[in-house]
Amino acid sequence: MIRKHALSTRLWHWVNAAAIIVLFMTGLNISNAHRYLYWGDYGFEPKEAWLAVVRFPGWATIPGHYNLALARDWHITAAWPFGLGVLFIWVAMLANGHFRRDLTTSPGDWTPGAVIASLKAHSGAHAGGAHGYNPVQKILYGGVFGVLLPLMLFTGLAISPGFQAAAPWLLDVLGGRQSARSLHFIAAWGIFSFFVIHLVLALTDWRLILEMFTGGRRHEAPPQPAPPPTEPAEEGVPAHG
Repeated sequence: MIRKHALSTRLWHWVNAAAIIVLFMTGLNISNAHRYLYWGDYGFEPKEAWLAVVRFPGWATIPGHYNLALARDWHITAAWPFGLGVLFIWVAMLANGHFRRDLTTSPGDWTPGAVIASLKAHSGAHAGGAHGYNPVQKILYGGVFGVLLPLMLFTGLAISPGFQAAAPWLLDVLGGRQSARSLHFIAAWGIFSFFVIHLVLALTDWRLILEMFTGGRRHEAPPQPAPPPTEPAEEGVPAHG
């Protein structure tokens, strides 16, 4: 029996969840300051925008009323544990084998049959085989860890005035300041969508939530002993009688 979730994974999970909630709700407050998104380096006029964002109500924002300065202060504060957490969890996943063991996919995981079977099983971690992750879970978690979280981090750094002077090339890589802002918005809502799905699935089995506190346990198949070497047959005597 070994732990299903390492201590490093559990600590990161809850710290990251708190940081993302604060980042998302303060981000909605910041979005209310200018509700239009553009591509490229510049954009000011609504007619140039590719998306007009709705105005978010106070109950969905931090603080609960429009205050751009305070929202930015909270946003930057929460960005520190989020950014350091992304770096920490990647180092931990590579060091403890979690990424290789649980999140690495094979070509067979991407087939329609594997995806449909995973969706039909849909009993959380208990349907994911020996390691608790079925193909759909591997793809979703891999997308979050490999795409959405890094994209949130790098686009956030790119549109931060304090960071732009240190790494102006990052904006060029992302296609300009307004493109980075749009990508930041898309990544934020991608993480929110995953957050909702993750929460709904976890609530279908309270043990999944408990395991993220205790670590849970899972069976590991013991290594099979190597077969004994075959005795060389004596001359004139068949090897197997």
